[in-house]
Amino acid sequence: MKPVCNVCNKAFSNQSNLNRHLRSHTNEKPFSCDICNKTFSRRPQLVIHLRRHINDKRYECDICHKTFILRSNLIGHSRTHTKEKPFMCDACNESFSDYSNLKRHLRTHTDEKPHSCDICSKTFSARYNLTVHLRTHTDEKPFICNICSKTFTNVSSLKRHLQTHTDEKSYSCDICNKIFSYESSLKRHLRTHTNEKPYSCDICTKTFSSQYNLTAHLRTHSNEKPYECDICNKAFLRCYDLTRHLRMHTNEKPFICNVCNKAFSRQSTLKRHLWMHTKEKLHSCDICSKTFSHQSSLKRHLRTHTNEKPHSCEICQKSFAYHSSLTKHLRTHMKEKPYTCDICQKPFTYRCLLVIHLRTHTKEKPYACDICPKSYSRSDELTIHLRTHTKEKPYTCNVCQKSFTYRSNLTKHLRTHTNEKPYTCDICQKPFSNRSSLTYHLRTHTKEKPFTCDICQKTFSMRSRFTRHLLTHTKEKPYACDICPKSYSRSFNLTVHLRTHTNEKPYTCDICQKSYFDSSSFTKHLRTHTKEKQYACDICNKTFSQRTYLMRHLRIHTQEKPYICDVCQKPLSDRFSLTLHLRLHTKEKPYACDICPKSYYRSFDLTVHLRTHTNEKPYTCDICQKSYFNRSSLTKHLRTHTKEKQYACDICNKTFSERTYLMRHLRIHTQEKPYTCESCHKTFSQRRYLMAHLRSHTKEKPYACDMYNKSFSGRHTLTIHLRTYKEEKPYTCDICQKAFSWRSRFTRHLRTHTKEKPYACDICPKTYSQSSNLTIHLRTHTNEKPYTCDICQKSFFNRSSLTKHLRIHTKEKQYACDICNKTFFQRTYLMRHLRIHTQEKPYTCDVCQKPLSDRSSLSSHLRLHTKEKPYACDMCKNSYSQSSELTRH
Repeated sequence: MKPVCNVCNKAFSNQSNLNRHLRSHTNEKPFSCDICNKTFSRRPQLVIHLRRHINDKRYECDICHKTFILRSNLIGHSRTHTKEKPFMCDACNESFSDYSNLKRHLRTHTDEKPHSCDICSKTFSARYNLTVHLRTHTDEKPFICNICSKTFTNVSSLKRHLQTHTDEKSYSCDICNKIFSYESSLKRHLRTHTNEKPYSCDICTKTFSSQYNLTAHLRTHSNEKPYECDICNKAFLRCYDLTRHLRMHTNEKPFICNVCNKAFSRQSTLKRHLWMHTKEKLHSCDICSKTFSHQSSLKRHLRTHTNEKPHSCEICQKSFAYHSSLTKHLRTHMKEKPYTCDICQKPFTYRCLLVIHLRTHTKEKPYACDICPKSYSRSDELTIHLRTHTKEKPYTCNVCQKSFTYRSNLTKHLRTHTNEKPYTCDICQKPFSNRSSLTYHLRTHTKEKPFTCDICQKTFSMRSRFTRHLLTHTKEKPYACDICPKSYSRSFNLTVHLRTHTNEKPYTCDICQKSYFDSSSFTKHLRTHTKEKQYACDICNKTFSQRTYLMRHLRIHTQEKPYICDVCQKPLSDRFSLTLHLRLHTKEKPYACDICPKSYYRSFDLTVHLRTHTNEKPYTCDICQKSYFNRSSLTKHLRTHTKEKQYACDICNKTFSERTYLMRHLRIHTQEKPYTCESCHKTFSQRRYLMAHLRSHTKEKPYACDMYNKSFSGRHTLTIHLRTYKEEKPYTCDICQKAFSWRSRFTRHLRTHTKEKPYACDICPKTYSQSSNLTIHLRTHTNEKPYTCDICQKSFFNRSSLTKHLRIHTKEKQYACDICNKTFFQRTYLMRHLRIHTQEKPYTCDVCQKPLSDRSSLSSHLRLHTKEKPYACDMCKNSYSQSSELTRH
């Protein structure tokens, strides 16, 4: 009688076999390895295990000389050479080279999984799979690569990995000659030719070409995601998906292109990339002969002919040609954005959008134009760009036959016919014809500016403005005119420019019939009729008819000057000012008068100049009926009536009627002299001073007096000269009623009342009421005496002292007293002398109130109080309060 197992009633030939079997129920393992402490239920198992430690591979293959630890392994291996598969499945007739593989296979039919994990209760059809699974809990990876030291949980993974080093691919497809590293990979590949899908889902009857794909698919029904990321806790259906995901965290890119050495995180991406080099397209459409690099691409393409849309949304019943499109569409219902940027945390609905977004951080532009050096981050952008070279406009409006480069532009254009505005702002209810306009509009509410320039950190709410701004740094102008050498940074500007050659003005005003080259100029013109000023300043509530005027105006408040001159680095508030400023360097005056040889920097200046020929003065003062050539002159004139001085100096609170006067005045404080003479390098605070100075080099005196045949280098000098004969003194002091012919003398005079001395010496504490006095004073520190007498070689600090000195040589006394006919060398001497007759003593001592006739007498008198003795003898130590006393000494 055979011994029988009490647990499972299995019978054995002898007691020892029964004892060994019972250990499978009790899980008893009495045999232990001395090296790794692993335990076994049978002694032969221990013996075989010990061979693994000593690497005892005693069984060798006669054909390939591969060695094995077990004879059974050698027998199984030999069948790979003979292609013998003696073990057949009765259910599906599939054959296997060894019995263990058949046993494992049979469990796929019976769904038997006898091996269970004690930790997570997961079940497996094979013990080996359980052993490998347990290592995911213990994190044990006992199989090490000898080349790169990478570790693996199972030997098959190590074998596959080793083939990445050896590049060994011994399995070849008989149909397409593609080679594979593994037989299983070849089997799966052959199903792409036979279209065989032997694995069927019991729930939705969907079929698959591999068991792996079926297992992953079943998880979509059970919503099971067993593979979880340890870093971000994201879960995945397949282990491979987790592996790929982890590369996003580690930034690992193990797949390298052999042609350009570019690295990729996914093998599929590398494959697609390689087709960019080979340009190989093996798959052809039978209907339109279009070729494709992937079989899947051909399948999707065929649906464009059959109009097949097998994937339907259960929520809105919308159908899609591709499953991926349906998956993406479902996210619009669920508001799901599963893809997040690791850098800025921005979420995205689709992976492709994330990939494109990441390029904004990496600045990667993999799609390069073959014609010009331009490159793009997206393939569709390159396709659209190529149309700028080919002039292709494939999208045509059925209403007006207008053609467009982009489909989106056609869609937007059609709404101009239908007047459809389907996009409405939730905040102010303003409707828009396209989504992008709504998006930009919403940023006016949120103040969001997502586009930042890496060079100057300026932010923008619209991508188009950001792109245009970047061209200000690169100076790139890719759009060139075929007729003239002009080029532009925007295609729109080129289109408008071409109309200047054809003289096409498609935009006509219904009110005055005036025509324009572009719609923006036309829109601006219409506002001159409607008087509409829709753009308001938030700070001072001033309104403007154009947005550009508002932007320029805001820079007055912010003091922002974003446009820099490349020649002199001067910052300017707007592009127009920069263009005008550059003409100062290039001396370009593109606007020429047809009547006289004069030319101008600005078209406006030419328009005003032409009025001097026609004597047209369209701007008239309502108060005094005086007329002017331009609006700015009228505005300035009106302030003489209103006494308005709206421009105030932040430093001294002085007010001015015009902004230009304020800017000139500020240079007194900043000592800025931006205008330089190229001949002698002398600098000036005002342009007119430079122009007058240049005439001192050219000896040009274009301004002539009609009454006395005298010529002058400057218009201002002629005006003052005429006042001396007309005895005209338009500048009157409100305090003492004294009148002056010259504004400069009037300004200097006012400082005698205010005691203002705005010009300070940097070396000593002295201050002056006039800048010329400060200049002369500074020479006392540097001992510079640029004016020398040709007769006696005596030098002087200033020109007036030299002029006075020369009269000593010439004995010329041109200033005569009207009362006693006494003559004097200098005008100041005459003025002092006249006070003897008039008994006038305008200078009063602040200490003792003594009146004095002249400033020098007052200075000498004050030294009696201060005990100051500035005149020292070079020979002895004596010093004196008066220069005359030093001379006598």
